[in-house]
Amino acid sequence: MFSGIVERMAVVAAISEDRQNKTFTMRSDIAQELKVDQSVSHNGVCLTVESVSEDTYTVTAIHETLIKSNLGLLKVGDSVNLERSMRPDALLDGHIVQGHVDQTAVCTAVDNADGSYYYTFEYEPKGDNVTVEKGSVAVNGVSLTVVNSREGSFQVAIIPYTFEHTNFKDIRPGTVVNIEFDIIGKYIARLMKSYRDQL
Repeated sequence: MFSGIVERMAVVAAISEDRQNKTFTMRSDIAQELKVDQSVSHNGVCLTVESVSEDTYTVTAIHETLIKSNLGLLKVGDSVNLERSMRPDALLDGHIVQGHVDQTAVCTAVDNADGSYYYTFEYEPKGDNVTVEKGSVAVNGVSLTVVNSREGSFQVAIIPYTFEHTNFKDIRPGTVVNIEFDIIGKYIARLMKSYRDQL
């Protein structure tokens, strides 16, 4: 489990393919702190560390992950948001993030708000995937508060610190991002649908 508070960014150093899977070699200053079999969130996707060297480590994404996230679009040199699993004794500074991306969304606008930024994202409504005003959403693994929630779209406000310390500074209109909707919201949406179906 994660909290959506990005620790570091990694840079994609190499990509190799094995049938439908892709193995990513990531360069990060926390590589030496990682252990094989450790779970690390990459742009919000929970992946298992397979090997560690001096300043790099490797993770593999299966075909299902590649088609449901933006990891399949990564190129050498791209920046990726990292977060290690939350410790049981840690403060929950963001919100409950599972590392299971629900779907992707596309950035449609970036508006400067005199020092901060408003990002607008559009997504195809599916199943229980909803946002609510002032609710939580994880975008590329970053825990954020929803603004202007609409069916199939929402905005988030990004402060300068988040802009500088995540790959939000690389997001432009047309950029594909990973979305994990709030797990509590998904459970409530599923329960409400079950209730309506019984009426």
